[in-house]
Amino acid sequence: MASVSLSARPVARLSAAPAQSLAKAKRLAISATPVSLVSHGVAAGSAPRWAMTATVPPKVSESPADGGAKKPGPTLIVPQQRAHTISKERLAIIESMDGWAEETLLPLLKPVESSWQPQDYLPHPEQDSFLDELKDLQARAATLPDDYLVCLVGDMITEEALPTYQTMLNTLDGTKDETGASPSPWAVWTRKWTAEENRHGDLLNRYLYLTGRVNMRAIEKTINYLIGSGMDPKTENNPYLGFVYTSFQERATFISHGNTARHAKEFGDDRLAVICGLIAADEKRHEKAYCAIMARLFELDPSGAMLAFEDMMRKQIVMPAHLMYDGENPRLFDDFSAVAQRTGVYTAGDYADIMEHLVAVWDVEKMGGLSPEAARAQDFVCKLPPRIRRLAERAADKVKKGGPQTGKFSWVFNREVKLV
Repeated sequence: MASVSLSARPVARLSAAPAQSLAKAKRLAISATPVSLVSHGVAAGSAPRWAMTATVPPKVSESPADGGAKKPGPTLIVPQQRAHTISKERLAIIESMDGWAEETLLPLLKPVESSWQPQDYLPHPEQDSFLDELKDLQARAATLPDDYLVCLVGDMITEEALPTYQTMLNTLDGTKDETGASPSPWAVWTRKWTAEENRHGDLLNRYLYLTGRVNMRAIEKTINYLIGSGMDPKTENNPYLGFVYTSFQERATFISHGNTARHAKEFGDDRLAVICGLIAADEKRHEKAYCAIMARLFELDPSGAMLAFEDMMRKQIVMPAHLMYDGENPRLFDDFSAVAQRTGVYTAGDYADIMEHLVAVWDVEKMGGLSPEAARAQDFVCKLPPRIRRLAERAADKVKKGGPQTGKFSWVFNREVKLV
């Protein structure tokens, strides 16, 4: 298919906006890690390119002419996307893995009847002890500081955008669920992975509601906006790229939930520590599945898998909630990321750690038999983690020189929370 570009009109619309609005749009549209670490230019290719609009977050302004009614501002533009970039040869490799997927992935799923459910860890409204259990929960939650609540809410909102992630998996050529109820092992995995993940947002949402410590309407608006906005993981409908992304993201969520579990215990909420630990364990099991897919691709097509790993690392792994918005703060994701960085829930150092972990798990450094291009990709990904650490340290030093900063979060009733 010939290359198709739809970029002229969106660029013209953006260029007409004030410089400040343009900068804000770019920041909101392509936020990735808490610290921007690696620059990347999209390589030219024969695959079609598409420009995508993000429906949120709009700028909201008040106009005296209409009595102060709020009007949405300009639609944000997500930069050009590449689509369906997998070659026929590599698509055939993916399609040959159906039997492997059934034997390897599906056993990693847990039977529903023996799985934990959210209600197992919440007060039971049908029992006489409900009000006493609720008082105990709220007494424990009273010890949680606002910056911890911001991180927990941000993690919960990310989990609640699960429809977006299932949609993303079903964009991948060769592994998507073609009918919505396909018996393909890839489709079965995606549906049951989604079912397991669905418990995470349910449990955290109900727990936070019962604490009485957070503004649930503001949180619900944020979830509403986020699901409506979607995400742009830059995976190009390509399962090679998609499974690098999911391997990285499952590791990231394992780390984040593990840290919120540890912090909850430090603050005296042992039940919340158990909840976050359960979610972290699920993420770890799911990480094992996605890493296994990439390990198999490294066996079957080492050069193709290496180039995919490099491609995603050059583009950076976009955080799933990078289009987060609450209707008030256009910098919400940046502010949330800053609090997570400062409190140690998820940091730029964790990003580098995940890269090193994947390099080790896939035995990337010792891999041979690569094409010249893939060998260069191997050199790049192996050298990247130390570079990320150096850049992160410089960025952190620069932030510290700027002095303390705070921000208001609607999630905690617009109380000020320390950012840096």
